[in-house]
Amino acid sequence: MTSFALKRTGGALLVLLALSVVIHALFYVAPGDPARLACGERCSPQQIAQVREQLGLNDSVTVQYLRFLQGILVGRDYSGGAGPLLHCDAPCLGFSYQNDRQVTELLLERLPATFSLAVGALVIWLLVGVGTGLLSALRRGGLTERALTVLTLAGTGTPVFILGLLLLMTVCAHLQWLPFPTYVPLSEDPEQWAWNLLLPWLTLGLFESAKYARLSRSSTLETLAEDHIRTFRAYGVGERALITRHAVRGAVAPVIALSAVDFGTMLGGAVLTESLFGIPGLGKTLIDGVRVVDLPVVVGVVLTIGAAVVIAGAVADLLHAVADRRVALA
Repeated sequence: MTSFALKRTGGALLVLLALSVVIHALFYVAPGDPARLACGERCSPQQIAQVREQLGLNDSVTVQYLRFLQGILVGRDYSGGAGPLLHCDAPCLGFSYQNDRQVTELLLERLPATFSLAVGALVIWLLVGVGTGLLSALRRGGLTERALTVLTLAGTGTPVFILGLLLLMTVCAHLQWLPFPTYVPLSEDPEQWAWNLLLPWLTLGLFESAKYARLSRSSTLETLAEDHIRTFRAYGVGERALITRHAVRGAVAPVIALSAVDFGTMLGGAVLTESLFGIPGLGKTLIDGVRVVDLPVVVGVVLTIGAAVVIAGAVADLLHAVADRRVALA
């Protein structure tokens, strides 16, 4: 297990390094002028040249990337022109073009909202999705299974923003059970934090639960078809006991792996859900950065999303190996 963990960690670090190369090349080396974006359309050629010098854009591509990587690992200094050097603490992703703040500070301010959304949605999709999948496997061949299959197919085919709009129109506008959500930080009012995130949690949780229902159902039925389950049946073990005590164990591994990856993706920002409900998270930050072409903010969010997915994938593999030791021995 230790050897498997070290190999998977090393692989994740290599992927993160490759990811940083691709993102840097995509945004800073591809056609376009970051200096003009940072300075603005009304800047004179002399001002643009000064900004290029401050950002180190006159150096070679290799030197620019090494400085970019240095900033992430240990921090870096930016030339202040005639003024003093501007120090950017690690992990440094540069300064926002719009408000001249460190991108890392902006991301850390927005991360709690995204984390709150991801955790609540994770709980809902595991409870609803896995529970529905197990119930469907337990009642296979009956009316309950057919009804649940129709619901999961409908949930899989419904876009997340349509589901969110339906919840807003039904719960807030028509039935008026809840006011329209407004994000409240957990530290200010835990009760209002939960009530205002309830609809976003349901939107993401119900959308993802359809996928988990299908996965857990198919994994459970696949496990029930294995030889050792037939042996238990021959000894008279009941169907409910087979599912709850034995088949669930076979369905846990793929659910763990997929949950870790989906959670990592949501930590990068549930863009549509955050925009729909006005949640000031990383997804909304990405949209705002793209709208005003704030390149360092866009790079920071994209790199965060990629890193979250890579790290979540590594964690998923480790959890999968813990749940099924055959993975570590493969």
